[in-house]
Amino acid sequence: MKVFLKLKKGFTRIRHHGVSLRVVNNFLLVMAVVISAVLFVAMHLTTSMHEQMNEMTERLIEWQRDCYNVQSASDYLTENIRNFVITGEKKYLDQYFEEAKVTRRRDIALEKMEKLHGDSVAYRDLKEAIKGSVELMNKEYYAARLAVEAYSYDLEEYPEEVRNVVLDAEDLNAEPEEKRSRAEDILFGEDYGKDKTSISQNINNCINDLDQDLNYDQKEISKKLDMQVLIEHILTVLLIVVMLGTVILTFYLVIRPLEKCVELIREEKDIPINGAYEIQFLAKTYNLIHHTNLESKEKLTYEATHDKLTGLYNRRGYDFLIRNVEIESAALLLFDLDRFKQVNDENGHDVGDKVLIRASDAIYSSFRSQDYICRIGGDEIAVIMVKTDDSLEKLLKKKLQKLNGKLKNPQDGVPPISVSVGVAFGSDTITSEILFKHADNALYEAKNGGRSTICFYKGDD
Repeated sequence: MKVFLKLKKGFTRIRHHGVSLRVVNNFLLVMAVVISAVLFVAMHLTTSMHEQMNEMTERLIEWQRDCYNVQSASDYLTENIRNFVITGEKKYLDQYFEEAKVTRRRDIALEKMEKLHGDSVAYRDLKEAIKGSVELMNKEYYAARLAVEAYSYDLEEYPEEVRNVVLDAEDLNAEPEEKRSRAEDILFGEDYGKDKTSISQNINNCINDLDQDLNYDQKEISKKLDMQVLIEHILTVLLIVVMLGTVILTFYLVIRPLEKCVELIREEKDIPINGAYEIQFLAKTYNLIHHTNLESKEKLTYEATHDKLTGLYNRRGYDFLIRNVEIESAALLLFDLDRFKQVNDENGHDVGDKVLIRASDAIYSSFRSQDYICRIGGDEIAVIMVKTDDSLEKLLKKKLQKLNGKLKNPQDGVPPISVSVGVAFGSDTITSEILFKHADNALYEAKNGGRSTICFYKGDD
């Protein structure tokens, strides 16, 4: 509730006195800096997500290449062992074992995927494919041993994997041509083909699993990227709004009022109190100075702004002054002569005028030279005290006590009189009209409280 009241008070102050350019500038600057910082972070995150997606794609391509290497290595082994069996040329068997023991494309591919993707289904599929390929090599070793026997090669010249193969009794006692035919049957037979198909299927499954994982990850990152782009668009729009707001507020709070001020100054007219707080302050200051100049330049004579009888400011002077003083640091005192009508009726208007003059002189001499004393009605006198606050309540009470003590003593045929006073202190949330209303309410209480007294407005408005 207190926060709401503070906000309400702040908005009321802005409505009546204008917003400060410093406040507006600081607010817009903070907004611009905050939005720019958030936008920078959002752009950095977007770049990071793009890099993450690129890395992910490159990693998938590398894994797919590894899968193809496994397939290629398996096919290369099959091709060379078959060529050895058919042609009997030892170079094919050498190429076979160089791939199996030196190049080791299958093992290297599995090791790489285990490090980067070891807990995935794709890794298990690739591992199963290599396992099948290794098991298939036992058949290939057997076929190689049969081929070595069939071609009557020296067994000691071949790798131990071939030398250690134990042939079945039937195959061992078979003729060379039968041994070669048996080796071809193993490598081109239906069982061997099924094993090769199983290996290929596991490799394809690995590639498909990698594709699915990539598609899922890409979709997730794509969603985040879409959100990041949306955030960047919103922040960009906000930054544009702040920039446009700065231009618009500068135009309406500064440029436009200044242009109007220049035009009115050239025409030697009062400047309207609007725009930013600083512009309003300058306008009020100028108007007060301009008012003095108008007395000679526009023949605004002393009588135009002063009461002929008392020499105080008149209603016109009061209206001008109250519009141009700083309300937040001013106080308004409304004086009313007690039973003035009775004095007029009993003694005549001449005596009544003397009473008014004496009361005006006494009030005028009771205040500072910087305060403004105005006769705004028949027996109603207003005092505009500037640069003051409610800490002067005790002093004002003593002033009234001293003033009434002086007026109660008859002097030069002027009957005794007393005054009642209503006081209201200004603030940054009220206008001059509201200030007058507050002082008038306080005067009403003073009149009803026995007259010859002073009351201070204590309302919540």
